This record gives sequence, structure tokens and C-alpha cells, in this order.
Amino acid sequence: MMANLLLGLQWGDEGKGKIVDVLTQNYDIIARFQGGPNAGHTLEFDGIKHVLRTIPSGIFHPNAINLIGNGVVIDPVVFKSEIEGLAKFNIDLPNRLLLSRKAHLILPTHRLLDAASEAAKGKAKIGSTLKGIGPTYMDKTGRNGLRIGDIELSDFKERYRALAEKHEAMIAFYDVSIQYNLPELEKEFFDALETLKKLPFIDSEEYLAKAQHDGKSILCEGAQGSLLDVDFGTYPFVTSSNTTAAGACTGLGIAPNKIKEVYGIFKAYTTRVGSGPFPTEDFGEDGDTMARVGNEFGSVTGRKRRCGWLDLVALKYAVQINGVTQLMMMKADVLSGFETLKVCTAYNYRGAQISHMPYNIEPENLTPIYREFKGWQADLTGMSNYEMLPEELTAYIEFIENEIQVPIKIVSVGPDRKQTILR
Repeated sequence: MMANLLLGLQWGDEGKGKIVDVLTQNYDIIARFQGGPNAGHTLEFDGIKHVLRTIPSGIFHPNAINLIGNGVVIDPVVFKSEIEGLAKFNIDLPNRLLLSRKAHLILPTHRLLDAASEAAKGKAKIGSTLKGIGPTYMDKTGRNGLRIGDIELSDFKERYRALAEKHEAMIAFYDVSIQYNLPELEKEFFDALETLKKLPFIDSEEYLAKAQHDGKSILCEGAQGSLLDVDFGTYPFVTSSNTTAAGACTGLGIAPNKIKEVYGIFKAYTTRVGSGPFPTEDFGEDGDTMARVGNEFGSVTGRKRRCGWLDLVALKYAVQINGVTQLMMMKADVLSGFETLKVCTAYNYRGAQISHMPYNIEPENLTPIYREFKGWQADLTGMSNYEMLPEELTAYIEFIENEIQVPIKIVSVGPDRKQTILR
């Protein structure tokens, strides 16, 4: 049985949580493969808005197993709060939520290190969410990290203390003013570990291999977006993991030849959180309107997202490096009311027109080249099939399909799971 993969094609916040929730009814297992609790996957149904940070977005479906893979970094304190938030929904978590023993733990000192590092950068800061994710991945690649499986060892506290002391020395090295009470943070951390222990710890790569052998269907869920990939994103303004399709293989232990469909999600426009280049960012009224109508504020951080027009150069790049087989357009409803829409089809890069992503997309090197489209005025939020959509929107969709050469199979016209048009 082949696994399918779902990931974001922009700078994150594309709406992956909603689509995973919509698709879960077709799968036996939903497996999150990378990232940490800075990723807020928002789901909305039955008049309730849910924000998940570590737990896979299929958790509200009773017939699906949800698995947190080895590529994810887990903050036990945040995870405990997520579990507590789900308590009122009577979900049988011990039988529906599994943790990979190889997933790394975010320690309290990782969060402090993150804050110290960002403060030391001054104006050169990268816009970290200060959740300790970068330092945790650094310890992972530096072979110093602690993992879920280590919790089961008798000397776990000694291992923890050794790593925490190393972190304290590093914080002192940064020589910045950060106020914290580590004993209090550590008490909260060890209390939260008791919540983790109530869930099954598994050898996830073996579990998934057996599931595939037994004919189980698997949907691999990514976090953040392709343009934040540590290798292929707008470095150094990126996250600390591989958000692209390859990350599903390393983050779950599923072989590349066992992945079939790659679902790529993008907004009908573009947003970005934090620092870093953004060629199609709109600094005027149109960008403000997108932010207001689209409620473009981080579901975890609350930070306002930078907004701009759809960048087809960046989208083609993301489709290419991920091998996307199906596209899903989110938030088409947000563009209702614009007289004119713009789509970036190429860049003017140092005096030459190019149609690929160059090494450096800082604004001093390039400007976007736009094509304009007639907008639509109709309210899309009550529309339930493709034939109901205004012709200006279908022309917009079909232009994108023709340029990318990948079909758009889903068009989202609102935040609720029911506001989803299948083509």
C-alpha cells in the first residue's frame, strides 16, 4: 500500500490542517513527519475552531490512528496543554495517538537558548518563534539530543541535567539579558512528561512498514511550508527541518518508492510570517485587505502575516522540488471584492527576466513581473460546487493550472470543513 503526502508550497500557513481533516476519512493513519509546536494547524467544524500544534490534524476522526513521527520535535509542556484542550471531546487518545521513540524533546533550556540567540542577533534576527525548535534540531544534528525513548531509561534525569547544564553555559556565552526561573520551568517540564507517558511510545518506522504491508492507507502530514525548508527555502530565514517531500521519508522512515500522491497546498495569494525576502509583498491597501479579510494572524503566535500577490515563480519551484501531483487552492474567498488581481509570472533579476527561483531573492536583486486578472465580487462562502464559482475565478484557477501543469483538485472557499469544493 502506498502512502500519500500533504505539504505546504509557500511560507507556511496555507491551510494544511483543514485539508488533512477533510481527507482523513479516506485514511487509516495520519502521520506528522517534521516540525515543532510553532506550527498551528487550524481546523473548523460544528461552529468550533481548533488549533493543533503537535498532534496530527486527523485526531477528531474516530477511525484514524494519529502518529507523531521521528522527525518531529516535541515540547512536553505544549503537548500537555494540547491534550488538556482535547479532553472535553472524549477522544480515546491512548488508542488513537502514538509517539515515535525517535522524536526529539524540546527542553526548557532549548527555549531559553532560542531567546538568547535571537536577542544576540539584534537587527539581523531571523524572526524565530522562540519555541526552542532551532536549538533542539541543533542538538539532534550535533548528536546531543534527548528523545522520547530516553524517557523510559533509568538515568533519564541525569542525561537531562548534563544537557541542561551545557545549555546554561551557552546562554551565559551570549551575554544578553534574559529573565527566567529554571527550577520552575523544569518542574513544569517533568510534570508534563507524566502526560506523555500515558500514550504509547512506538518504533514508528517498523509500525508504518507493517501498516503498509497490511494494506493500511497512510497520509503524511507536513508542517510549515516548502519555502521554509532548511535546504531549499529562503535561507537563513527558514525553519530547522526539511519541510519538503524528502522530509516525509526521513521524518517517518517511509521509503521514497512507497509514496504515491503528493498533495501541494497553496493560498490564492501569498503570506509570510517573520523576517526574510518576499518578492510579491504588497505594502499598500491591497495587502492590508488580504490580512484583514483573511484573518492573517498566526494561530499560535498571534503575529500578523505579511500579505501579497500569488508568486507563480515560487509556486513552480515548490511543485518541482516536491514532485507535486495534485494542487489545492486555499482562501479563494479572501480575494472576493478586488477589482483587479495580480499574479507574478517572472522576475526581473539584475536586469534580466527569469522564470526560476535564483539563489538570492532579496529586493535589491529582483522585482516581480505581474500579469493582471479581472477580479470577482461574488461571496464564495456558500458555494458548494465548481460550476457555482464566478467565471473570473475559474479563469484564474485554469491559468494557474496551465502555468504549473498540475491539476487543482480542491478549492477552499471558507474555513469550515464543509466549505471545500472538490473538482
